[in-house]
Amino acid sequence: MDNKIKIGLIGLGTVGSGVYKTLQKFDNIEIAKIAVHNKKKKRSIENFDESLLTEDGYEVVNDPQIQIVAELMGGCEPAFSLIKQAILNKKHIVTANKELLAKHGEELFKLAQDNNVVILYEAAIAGGIPLIMPIKTILAGNKINKIKAIVNGTTNYILTKMDVQGASYEDILREAQDLGYAETNPTGDVEGFDAAYKITTLATIAFGKRIKFENVYREGITKIRPQDMKLANEMGYKIKLIASAELDEDGRADVRVHPMLVPKTKTLAHIDYVTNAVTLTGHPVGEITLSGPGAGEFPTASSVVGDILAIVSEIGVTDYILPMMRCSHSENAQMIEISETMNKYYISITSKNNIGVIGRIGNLCAENNISVSSIVQKEIKNNCADITVITELCKEIDMQNFIKTLNQDNSVIEVNSLIRVQI
Repeated sequence: MDNKIKIGLIGLGTVGSGVYKTLQKFDNIEIAKIAVHNKKKKRSIENFDESLLTEDGYEVVNDPQIQIVAELMGGCEPAFSLIKQAILNKKHIVTANKELLAKHGEELFKLAQDNNVVILYEAAIAGGIPLIMPIKTILAGNKINKIKAIVNGTTNYILTKMDVQGASYEDILREAQDLGYAETNPTGDVEGFDAAYKITTLATIAFGKRIKFENVYREGITKIRPQDMKLANEMGYKIKLIASAELDEDGRADVRVHPMLVPKTKTLAHIDYVTNAVTLTGHPVGEITLSGPGAGEFPTASSVVGDILAIVSEIGVTDYILPMMRCSHSENAQMIEISETMNKYYISITSKNNIGVIGRIGNLCAENNISVSSIVQKEIKNNCADITVITELCKEIDMQNFIKTLNQDNSVIEVNSLIRVQI
């Protein structure tokens, strides 16, 4: 027993329970203490030793026997304060907390380096998909310059069901909530916050430059309509919430989260329901896609336990463990504002069925430096026309000016949708 590495858990919810159950299979590891919000809550764990529980997280992080703390509670506080204290007590950290890393990663990684401990976080980006360790090790010889990812299962489930059933966002959201795929308050998922936290940390690691969360452009899926799904399919696309990061030729970073029309020729177009996938592009590897379960008890536990075992294998072997997994960069990335970016766009417009309205839209595009790839008038009802425009590459600021002009035009009843198109 004395030779076992002692672990402390903070949080015993879905992921924490999976980690607890999985760690029971390893003879060289002992879970010494678990901090929970409510000790009296019924646990769906067989033969669970309730004497391990405490409602005081500091009992875990200040326990001198515990060498590794696994933080699985989520949110910034009290997780941030508890992890800081654990690091000051020279304990190694494993976390699945994407929000904490996106907002406070810089401070925590520096503190960890100062105290010669490591922070591992494989589960914080894409659940059970091995991602951070491959980037840090197997792919370390690559210059990664582009990431396109689906990293939120809730939004991917909603968009897939909208696509398959032709149902509205509101109807599918209610269904997802009933099934437990979406929270009662789904804002973090459907407005893109969760994906933005994840791409912030992933881009920081892949590019070797710090990405500031507050500089990541974010747009959710709440405005996507069944009509957009239908039209996208007809044109050879699927609509997905894409977390994107790209370096330009000058090394500036364009990092954002928003819906995109993804060509059906791309792998991400076929990632459906709660599955996650990350496509990395770099040299010399080219383009690779890693896909799998992005959430859930055991998929996420797989990543957490993998991190724990990586640390366990090094304890007592070296005084400076896992050097390749440590944060080694200090430069902040120079960011590209969304207004400066170049994109293709899908625009859905409802207009009066006036003579020359399509020509008018084309002229407004030209006046705003926008070249049209296609413009289609689908049907006329009550003397109103549904017009779909796909543009060539143009500047975001020019597109926003075009939309303002459209909204002021007497022939235009409504601009229904503006969605960027993946190229």
